[in-house]
Amino acid sequence: MSDVLVRPVSMQVASDVAIPSRRAELTEGERAEMLALLQAHFDGVCESQFARDLAGKDWVLRIVRDGTLVGFSTLKVFRASHEGRCINVIYSGDTVMAPESWGSPVLAKGWIALVRAIQSSRPHEPWYWLLLSSGFRTYRFLPVFWRSFWPRHDAEPDESTRELMSSLASQHFGERYDDAAGVVRFDNPQRLKAHLAAIPDGKSNDAHVRFFLERNPGHADGDELVCFADLGDANLTGAGVRMVRGSSR
Repeated sequence: MSDVLVRPVSMQVASDVAIPSRRAELTEGERAEMLALLQAHFDGVCESQFARDLAGKDWVLRIVRDGTLVGFSTLKVFRASHEGRCINVIYSGDTVMAPESWGSPVLAKGWIALVRAIQSSRPHEPWYWLLLSSGFRTYRFLPVFWRSFWPRHDAEPDESTRELMSSLASQHFGERYDDAAGVVRFDNPQRLKAHLAAIPDGKSNDAHVRFFLERNPGHADGDELVCFADLGDANLTGAGVRMVRGSSR
């Protein structure tokens, strides 16, 4: 990947700060904090597996509140070919936010700012987001910021998009990807702790949440729903446009 043209900057929302960095720039202390936070919220987190997964990522976005890590997300950037053209893909790896930070927009604001900076390296090429979701909160991020995303409750992707999703998932996850179900089942899955995986009263009435639960019935066991979205400006919702504008300040 080419060097980004716009260097990612930290974003602050109240007392929360989203700090982007290349994975290679992380200190041992920062890596240890990330592992501890993941283990506090997921069962099945293995230190060696965490290290291997992190080694395969390019960027890390850390969320810090008053000097304490309260969240992070990892990203991998890669190129692929589809229908004779080069495309760019941003794959989200481990992502976690402590419950006390769920109401803050800092993760979304910082993530979008980082992605926009990464996209600036190839501004005239298409960019897509490949996401695995084992929790409805992660999936719910999609309809908030993108007009078109897959899978969804009210439409089906066209054949070209479906083939692209299937191809990327097959190449990236191999036999762990179940194409018919649209999910990835890891050999040693990470599972949200029970008190975090519970569906709050009323949430299952949301059409997007209900669809996620129906489409990924094994989510409590760590099954990951393969999700996909075009990261182009034309695909942003009104909320997405406002978030992009806010992340550019």
